[in-house]
Amino acid sequence: MERLQCKIKRFDGKHEYYQNYEVPYEEGKTILWLLTKIREEQDPTLNFTSACRHAICGSCAVQINGSAFLACNSSLDEVLETFNTMKLTFEPLKNFDVVKDLVIVWEPKMEKMEQVKPWLIPSEEGTKETGFIQSEDDYHQIAAPTDCILCGVCASECNQLAVNDGTYLDPFILNRAYRFTVDSRDGSPEEHIRPVYENELWKCLHCMQCVTKCPKGIPLTDQIAYLRQESIRMGEVKNQGAKHAFAFHDDVKNKGRLNEVMLPIKTDGLVNTAMRKVPFALRMIKKGKINPFHMPKEVEGIRGVRELYKYAQEVGK
Repeated sequence: MERLQCKIKRFDGKHEYYQNYEVPYEEGKTILWLLTKIREEQDPTLNFTSACRHAICGSCAVQINGSAFLACNSSLDEVLETFNTMKLTFEPLKNFDVVKDLVIVWEPKMEKMEQVKPWLIPSEEGTKETGFIQSEDDYHQIAAPTDCILCGVCASECNQLAVNDGTYLDPFILNRAYRFTVDSRDGSPEEHIRPVYENELWKCLHCMQCVTKCPKGIPLTDQIAYLRQESIRMGEVKNQGAKHAFAFHDDVKNKGRLNEVMLPIKTDGLVNTAMRKVPFALRMIKKGKINPFHMPKEVEGIRGVRELYKYAQEVGK
């Protein structure tokens, strides 16, 4: 019988170490089954969290071979096939403090979430007698973000959180801000957006890991794009992110392609570009990656590109 080699990261409150376990392989099981089997049959001191076993509570997320999974709905066979190995390394989710073994601390994240006011701020349209009438289309706006089970997988996979100083908000917090911003019954969307903008909204790296790993398939990067657009509508257009977006917008509309020489100047200004990016630009020129004398011409079919812009503007209205 084949046997699984499992290495689990342990933490006793002071010391971290890895402990090895060997488990007989069984077909058709889940990752949660594997962890439970180790705890029940080999080591009752092993700590991890689980509850519903149906991908509802979100409590059983862990790292396996460096990637985050929800243990209860992750097929053991599929994980083994993905990594093409019978050796699995279990660790707690990244970007969280750890209580013990695979158990993480949620309190600091919940305190951060309070900044975006993750609750309905009623508009003046509803009354105690009539409540709020919401159309089917309005309901579908909040259906996907409401599916979030706070498993922490998106936060574990977020590359910005891995390098940030703590000000950037976790993807699931951005999801909560979006969920109430687009709720037709909410009367103060700016109160959800403002804290997001003030906590480095534009620093998302577009790595898409939060989307690809989300067990509920929530389109988090689309939500982030929406929050950015709304911050621009609020008048927040002088930050680096908004300037970069406008530079992209204008270049493609005017020429159909980017002007890579002017892009950093439009984004950061002449002085900041000269101070921070000239050495990098010189290396790029030396390697032949950019030509400082190249001025892009209009692409063939630029009229079609502009028609797309016009159509998008009309749809936006």
